[in-house]
Amino acid sequence: MNILLVDDDPTNLAVLENSVRCFGFEPTTVENGRDALRLIRTGSFQMVISDIEMPGMSGIELCREIRGRATNGYVYIILLTSYCDTESVIKGLDAGADDYMSKPFHPAELQMRLRAGKRLLSLEGRDLVIFTMAKLADHRDNETGAHLERMRLYTQLLASELSNWPQYRNTVDGQYVRLIYMTSPLHDIGKVGIPDRILLKPGPLTPEEFEIMKTHTIIGAETLESAAQHYPEADFLRMAYEIALTHHERWDGSGYPNGLAGEQIPLCGRITALADVYDALTSRRVYKPAFSHEKARRIILDGAGSHFDPAIVQAFLNVEREFIQIQHRAATDCVEQSLFQVPSFRSSLNLPMTV
Repeated sequence: MNILLVDDDPTNLAVLENSVRCFGFEPTTVENGRDALRLIRTGSFQMVISDIEMPGMSGIELCREIRGRATNGYVYIILLTSYCDTESVIKGLDAGADDYMSKPFHPAELQMRLRAGKRLLSLEGRDLVIFTMAKLADHRDNETGAHLERMRLYTQLLASELSNWPQYRNTVDGQYVRLIYMTSPLHDIGKVGIPDRILLKPGPLTPEEFEIMKTHTIIGAETLESAAQHYPEADFLRMAYEIALTHHERWDGSGYPNGLAGEQIPLCGRITALADVYDALTSRRVYKPAFSHEKARRIILDGAGSHFDPAIVQAFLNVEREFIQIQHRAATDCVEQSLFQVPSFRSSLNLPMTV
């Protein structure tokens, strides 16, 4: 992440620049507010650290200018001040600063404040990116109704249950549960690259068509990997990538696209796989009616150790009541499209191998 540093004192600026670079950020330095404002207008900086007391344009005036002008995304502003009185702090925050630090600053404190700013900026963009990308795929395949909302609730339930198990406590924490809730709706983002004649086909897919359909995992992974390269600070894209790529892998290695088996499959992919199959089974689609919870449960139990990670199946059983509540609520609240529905199935394809 690029950070703009603003201070009219060359010594202070050099110390700040060295500290920021040591923390893994890329600093750009200027010695006055007007030069800073010119650079901010380019849209190249999402974070600014500025001294308050500067000739020409003070840090507080710089804050007001940034907040009063349209910029490409939110700019996180930290003000540096030699004054620790409440009045100075209030003036800075009132002008639009997000944080402040006293000079001379402690490097460890600066590092923590930079991390907090980076976290906030990541969260600001995360929800918008996820929602936009997920809805893009959903509009291509709109027969699934509230599929995305159910998916995030199912995966959240399973991850929350696993977080209570001793063997997962070091892996599945509160942050993990939040991330899988946010990113699981991107599991089928790759369907944007599948031709309509296949994606929207009301009848069974031919073997050749199914091979094309299976490429949605690769397309989705490549899309998210490209986004991650452009936004390396967006850690959530790594989980989204893993989910898109691996949610059709099977515990016994018979899934796609890479035939991964067992714990070669990322945990988020194994969780999403069960949630996706359950929702596909209990939802009405153009190629099948909605199955009852009991029938879906039997299919999932039969798939333990072959299709599904046995631990994820056990977690499903532990939160089964909550799954039923979500499924029933969806059946009541969401009237899915029936146009062009026919009583045909995806022929010889194994039903739990959802697409």
